[in-house]
Amino acid sequence: MGRSQETWNKKEKEKKKQKKRLEKEQKKQERKANAKNESNFDDMIAYVDENGQITSTPPDPAKKTKIKEEDIEISIPRRETVEQAEVLRKGVVTFFNSSKGYGFIRDLETQESIFVHINGLIDQIKETDKVTFEVVMGQKGPNAIEVKLAQ
Repeated sequence: MGRSQETWNKKEKEKKKQKKRLEKEQKKQERKANAKNESNFDDMIAYVDENGQITSTPPDPAKKTKIKEEDIEISIPRRETVEQAEVLRKGVVTFFNSSKGYGFIRDLETQESIFVHINGLIDQIKETDKVTFEVVMGQKGPNAIEVKLAQ
């Protein structure tokens, strides 16, 4: 008679695997039985009140406000084109440093301070000169170009 190929160690491993399978199946059955007793989807929903706090109660429909779709801005709003009725502006030089090559002009209409660089000059200017100029938008704000002394 031949000897069995299964050793004691192999038999023990098979018993452990079988035991794990049974335990897993029992846990599965328990979960199915307890699933009926657990909370449902409505208990899991959370609401945000008007102050931004998370609550379990739904918001009051009387406090609801209507918002138009057009009023919602998701990205950066487009800049509206500024109508420039008068392209040529008049102003007074409030500061100009000729060694550094820049200064500022105060617009007479808007009282806005506008940066001017030496490259944007047509005539030589100095402080308190009355000038005419055009405005372009630079990286950091409005810049004066085509700056001339006013007659």
